[in-house]
Amino acid sequence: MSRSAHPAGPRYADVLPEGHYTAPPADLNSLDSRVWAQTVERTPDGSVTVGGLDVRRLAEEFGTPAYIMDETDFRARCRAWRDAFGQDADVFYAGKAFLSRAVVRWLYEEGLNLDVCSGGELATALAAGMPAERIALHGNNKSNEEIHRAVEVGVGRIVLDSFQEIARVAHAAERLGRRQPVQIRVTVGVEAHTHEFIATAHEDQKFGLALADGGAAEAVRRVLMLESLELTGIHSHIGSQIFDMAGFEVSARRVVGLLTQIRDEHGVELPEIDLGGGLGIAYTPEDDPREPHEIAKSLGDIVTRECEAAGLAVPRLSVEPGRAIVGPTAFTLYEVGTIKELEGLRTYVSVDGGMSDNIRTALYDAEYSVALVSRASDAEPMLSRVVGKHCESGDIVVRDAFLPADLAPGDLLAVPATGAYCRSMASNYNHALRPPVVAVRDGQARTIVRRETEEDLLRLDVG
Repeated sequence: MSRSAHPAGPRYADVLPEGHYTAPPADLNSLDSRVWAQTVERTPDGSVTVGGLDVRRLAEEFGTPAYIMDETDFRARCRAWRDAFGQDADVFYAGKAFLSRAVVRWLYEEGLNLDVCSGGELATALAAGMPAERIALHGNNKSNEEIHRAVEVGVGRIVLDSFQEIARVAHAAERLGRRQPVQIRVTVGVEAHTHEFIATAHEDQKFGLALADGGAAEAVRRVLMLESLELTGIHSHIGSQIFDMAGFEVSARRVVGLLTQIRDEHGVELPEIDLGGGLGIAYTPEDDPREPHEIAKSLGDIVTRECEAAGLAVPRLSVEPGRAIVGPTAFTLYEVGTIKELEGLRTYVSVDGGMSDNIRTALYDAEYSVALVSRASDAEPMLSRVVGKHCESGDIVVRDAFLPADLAPGDLLAVPATGAYCRSMASNYNHALRPPVVAVRDGQARTIVRRETEEDLLRLDVG
């Protein structure tokens, strides 16, 4: 079908979207820097480049769908966080957002530490050469094997999440003749302004030990009694995709209150405090995330103020950005397949990926931006829903967006800010093959995680 022959679908004057947007952007060809990686730009001929490479060339060489990562942007964000917090604090990249051996090497070279929450993430970190002392192990149900390996290789900290885990880590350390540094994860009763499934500091959830019922204080007592464990600090994480710093202020106040209680009861001042991660990014132009230097100053001021009021020495601060570093650095490149107009509603634009490469829209009702990137268009805006190819009505990539009315099969679309939790949470639903991750830098592109093949799927099927 030619572009001119395609029905345009409803206009914004006919129907208002039920999602995030209430009006089309003034220019469908513009790329808002708030949601795109720093080297992404539209060229005079209308196509889009990243790291100096045309997305059409990337699609030809690596196929679609594909996660395209701006390595320059990733490294710059690492440095921004490292510089913002300085030498008197620690920045742990949260590997759950996205991890590969290449990413681990970038983190090491840019001076960041690494937070892992499974044996697989730990194996990836070690295989890529991250020093064990710069690794923290998280998780609410670490296996005995994961604990043993972490202690054996000498990870810098294990964050304890339950009474049973205290005993398990202590036993592993005793058997290996080690004194393992640990922190205790505390739930502080702060309800983050985020989706229910990613709010992690209220009491009714699986993570940590609660302040309110005395569980956290009891965990401290038990750890301090064990010679094989070294309690270095308290850990708190209040949620994800957070823009408001008020929750961190309440969390810090309550954590410092626990530090004060520990000093008064045990005569010990713990040297570290970890306030976790969860800082939000811009998925759409309406999102307004804080810059790393603003976050660093705000958190530093909060902790310093609360400690001075309690008469405590200010502990070393740690944070765990994951999404805030990797999220904005990548976009997912798709090819348009079918286009279906629903009279008086919207136009459904199907792409060659979907919920297997980005489950977040279906899982969290997450909102994304999208742009036509293989060419420019002067056509008027068309209210669209970008959907995937899977056998689910909830297989939605971008719920409501405006795309050019002359959109046609074969066009390339890109969804920005997909660096975090998209490849990490990708699946083989409908036996889809998970896309590659392609790193682009200074006019060069390379695969850092290859596309899955049918042979990969069948290799695991031993039937």
